[in-house]
Amino acid sequence: MTIKKEPRSESNLSAYLYQLKKDKLLTADEEKSLSKKILQGDGQARETLIKSNLRLVVKIAKGYISREMDLLDLIQEGNLGLIKAADKFDFRKNVRFSTYASFWIKQSIARALSNKSRLIRLPHRKEEKLRKVTRAQQKLSKDFGRTADNSELASETKIDQDEIRSILNLPDKVLSIESSNNDDSFSLKNTVEDPKYNPDNIVMKNYLKEKTEEMLDILTEKEKKVLLYRYSFLKGEKYTLKDIGEQLFISPETVRQIELRALKKIREHFSHLKEFLRD
Repeated sequence: MTIKKEPRSESNLSAYLYQLKKDKLLTADEEKSLSKKILQGDGQARETLIKSNLRLVVKIAKGYISREMDLLDLIQEGNLGLIKAADKFDFRKNVRFSTYASFWIKQSIARALSNKSRLIRLPHRKEEKLRKVTRAQQKLSKDFGRTADNSELASETKIDQDEIRSILNLPDKVLSIESSNNDDSFSLKNTVEDPKYNPDNIVMKNYLKEKTEEMLDILTEKEKKVLLYRYSFLKGEKYTLKDIGEQLFISPETVRQIELRALKKIREHFSHLKEFLRD
């Protein structure tokens, strides 16, 4: 199904929202039935599932409204996430489609905001926190009639003051490589860059570290230790089952069972991130 981008006007937005009211919401049984047909390659069932959940995209998109992107653009990006969710949804997971699709819709919108609103891209979690702090600044500024300090922002957002300070100091302006100072003989491109420096790898490394910490948080202390030893998180060394057993005073077979149990728990708990997890 092709979802056309609407012209940027209030009348077209109203017309679009009015059109959505014609598509009825689905019951859980109807979602399962459509999912079965989609898995069999039924394009009409896929379109029905998507159209019946376009209102969900609008609801989520309204929470991301800012000066960076207007609502119609946010809806368009969210629709792309909805389409992806419809293609991946499996009724056997025993979860409502709206719950499953919400993740993909939010991810699509967040990535669009991150990619299009800044020349310097930030990790998605950092971008979300920056947006949260910005909203808090606007709210408190109206409430107090002045600029809120970091302690007030921390109280409003539940984010640590040091992290707020770091977020507010994130660079937002980019200088042209051709820019120069008062001396025309000097330009930024004349400075020597380090070819070994790869900011994309640094950003991705930090992002993966954050996601890994989230996954480890659901494990028991022993499960966490086994994975940390097993996958080179400690001192950059990969420990054998025997080495880990000696560290934890258990047998190698017990270590293997704990590892398998921990990995299974992560895959089940983070099933919506399956494509990012290696088997």
